[in-house]
Amino acid sequence: MTPIRPLRRGSGLRRARPILAAVLLAAVAAVPSAASAEPGQAPARSGSPGPAYERVAHFYGAYVDMASTSGSAKATAALRTFYLTPDLRERLLDWERRHDADGVLRAQNAPIAWRVTAGDSGMGKTTSTVRLTWGTGQKHTYTYLTVQSDLATRRITDIRSAY
Repeated sequence: MTPIRPLRRGSGLRRARPILAAVLLAAVAAVPSAASAEPGQAPARSGSPGPAYERVAHFYGAYVDMASTSGSAKATAALRTFYLTPDLRERLLDWERRHDADGVLRAQNAPIAWRVTAGDSGMGKTTSTVRLTWGTGQKHTYTYLTVQSDLATRRITDIRSAY
């Protein structure tokens, strides 16, 4: 067995420091963050321009926020322009004239929450189910929408009541 010799000053330790630092950083990145579980930590969310249903979720998240804020007509119009196809925007305006309600939400007011679930895809389209939550306190009701998106552009092409 070879005895362990102490490192001499100026030895390989100086060269090993960057490698040791890289190994430690890699280990920290591979372990789930314990900091997120600590009390007092700020909540965090992340996202990416992923699948079409995620884009539907981004749209409904922003739209519900805007719809529940007075004086946000320009912002909701901008969201519609960015996320919805021109054909759908025209059909929504027609639906809104006939029903005196918001065509995106299919309601006259804003929900308290939303959830988007991915659906089936085919022929260049994909569907998502949007669940809107209404009510206060412990009593909630839900409405469901079927949202169709174009897979190539990820823009929303249709919104219909699911039930």
